[in-house]
Amino acid sequence: MSSIAAFFRLVRAARVFARHEVLLPPELRSMAPFSARFAAGVLKATTFSRASKGLSTGQRFAAALGDLGPSYVKLGQFLATRPDVVGKQLAKDLTSLQDRMPPFAMDKARAAIAEELGQSADALYDDFGPPVAAASIAQVHRAKLKGSTTEVAVKILRPDIEQRFRRDLDSFYLAARLAERHLASSKRLRPVAFVDTLAASVKEEMDLRMEASAAAELAELTKNDGGFRVPRIEWEHTAKRVLTSDWIDAMPMRDPDALRAAGHNPAKLATDLIRHFLTQALRDGFFHADMHQGNLFVDAKGNIVAVDFGIMGRLDPLMRRFMADVLYGFLQRDYRAIAEAHFAVGIVSPDRSVDAFAQALRAVGEKVFGRPASEISTARLLQQLFEITDMFGMQMQPQLVWLQKTMVVVEGVARDLDPAHNIWESSRPVVERWMRDTLSPEHRIREAAEGVGDFGRELRSIVQSAAAAAQHLAQTGIRLHPESTARIAEEGFRRNAPLRWAVWIGALALVVIAVRMFV
Repeated sequence: MSSIAAFFRLVRAARVFARHEVLLPPELRSMAPFSARFAAGVLKATTFSRASKGLSTGQRFAAALGDLGPSYVKLGQFLATRPDVVGKQLAKDLTSLQDRMPPFAMDKARAAIAEELGQSADALYDDFGPPVAAASIAQVHRAKLKGSTTEVAVKILRPDIEQRFRRDLDSFYLAARLAERHLASSKRLRPVAFVDTLAASVKEEMDLRMEASAAAELAELTKNDGGFRVPRIEWEHTAKRVLTSDWIDAMPMRDPDALRAAGHNPAKLATDLIRHFLTQALRDGFFHADMHQGNLFVDAKGNIVAVDFGIMGRLDPLMRRFMADVLYGFLQRDYRAIAEAHFAVGIVSPDRSVDAFAQALRAVGEKVFGRPASEISTARLLQQLFEITDMFGMQMQPQLVWLQKTMVVVEGVARDLDPAHNIWESSRPVVERWMRDTLSPEHRIREAAEGVGDFGRELRSIVQSAAAAAQHLAQTGIRLHPESTARIAEEGFRRNAPLRWAVWIGALALVVIAVRMFV
């Protein structure tokens, strides 16, 4: 029954796409089977076209997604992060998709607060006001904590949004399975896996406790970074469907003239924004992955204030080092080093030529560096880098996709603030400092110590496994001949010799590094 319902919801969506003349765009028509072309023609004939003349396919697609509601708006925003799936132009058009929806009623907002927090809105807040912002998943109200002058922002999930997303995800899965089954060209893009990723992302956004936790983690990591603020979470007023945080009394970072009139320097803000983002990505491996103008503000002291932590990015230590090596390599125009970094982490197939890959990278880098400073873009560089690595059998890393998407957005904000902004000069101090810190003796001692710890844990695991096995044998009553026991012990000692040597070598390396550092 659910499949039938999902099918009819897809038919409804198809009619909306047909009305906007994007059900089967011209660039995809030749790849579609006759049945798909016929169905698209029938649906178009039965709808009244609302397509605006002069709009691109992507712009019409964004309009159709907006008509279909919150789930489809979120789908469009997610597609905008995947130019490798939908193409660069369509991804660019979808970035304009606005996450603004009509607000829901005040009585439903109050009901959600009472259900989630166990008390009425009037018992918890003073001056609980109407919504000041409404997006696809939640809306925000301004209030004061009860009996206090502390102003807060109260974020509340839309009523029944979880069920609606669940139903629409069923439709997305059905469409993805049909595409994989009937469109051979779609198999390479793995649409079902794409919907899996979307579903996982939305699931986290539906639990505002996860967003609160992300905000608290980012606040802890950046507490000593001057010029950047994260709103404080009011945990006693936060639950799965309600999040309460400090109210941000600040200006949106979207109007350079207004910022300048208020005494701020847009060019400095652009530089600060780039450096804060790269510091979070490289130093902490945890960054705000939705840093558009609607989520960025500037307070009276000139601090950048970020809000809305539903989408966060993470880079593990290996990917952080890889990104730093790549950016530093381009800063130094050392294409061989960049190529070796790709091979070292296994992103590029090992059967390819390092020299040939370095040559391809030079074609990307020299083209970028041949432009005026104001036109040099790290986001464009990374996009072209992904295109080159795809030619060499690169395995796409989801971590890097989020990073690249966020860099595109952050660069756009910086260029809006300062059209002549030099992205590389902003990036250089952060990248060089991170490289210097990771190559320091102190950092290497920490790595060596962690290595010794890993060896110790492995050895302890082997001992524990042997003890468990011995206990099991004792309980089952299995007995071994003493000679067999001796031979097993001798063989185990011989086989574990490399591990014991590895532990001692790791410890010795730690001592040598320390001696070299302090002598």
